[in-house]
Amino acid sequence: MSATFGGRTGRQGKLSSWLRGRRPQEAPDDGSGREALLLAAAEAGLPIAPAAHPAPGYRCSCDRVGCPTPARHPVSFAWQTQSTTDRAQIERWARHQPQANFITATGMVNDVLDVPLEAGHEALERLLAAGVEVGPVAASDDGRLLFFTLTRGTPEDEDEWWPCELDCHPETMDEHPGLRWHCRGSYVLVPPAQLPGENKSVHWVRGPEHPLPDPLTLLETLTDACARHAGAEPDHANSAWPLGR
Repeated sequence: MSATFGGRTGRQGKLSSWLRGRRPQEAPDDGSGREALLLAAAEAGLPIAPAAHPAPGYRCSCDRVGCPTPARHPVSFAWQTQSTTDRAQIERWARHQPQANFITATGMVNDVLDVPLEAGHEALERLLAAGVEVGPVAASDDGRLLFFTLTRGTPEDEDEWWPCELDCHPETMDEHPGLRWHCRGSYVLVPPAQLPGENKSVHWVRGPEHPLPDPLTLLETLTDACARHAGAEPDHANSAWPLGR
């Protein structure tokens, strides 16, 4: 697949510049835009729950000494059952916790394919140029691009479920520097979210109004891009997920 997109056209170059320079308008100071974006995510089917937020001194609002993921984790251990698309509940959270970030629990309705920023921009450019339905995409200023997709599913028979070596859970983030597949038991920040550091955030590149695609329609292109940026060739023959399924 990578050979198909080996050359850069003028159209692709312009698209790349547009993607890198564009940041959608997000929450204004009064918080109404933040709430609208959270409700839009919920209306798209993304179940969300409150998360921590940055505190002064590159700290986390949870006040845990040495928090390993400051402002990037849920505030409740019950985040999986707490996550909801209920409009009234989200409005209450947003208004009573004006600084809170929010996470979306993956593996219920949506999964997230999480890749390094440069590889993600390259893959997004190629996918759009090929006319592939990409779906919502968020950029995180800590160097990641998040592709929101339909979930792999939660079969009633656990024997029908098998793990993928790309699967990423909050406790295994460091083990997946390349492509991370957030599915059951994982979560990601949903825009708009603030990160520790000056003017760092998670924001939409393509908003939640775009339908969630099948993850397999994106996976090969994302894998190719990550492999090139890591200086390695992708091994589709031994992929952990059946690309041709």
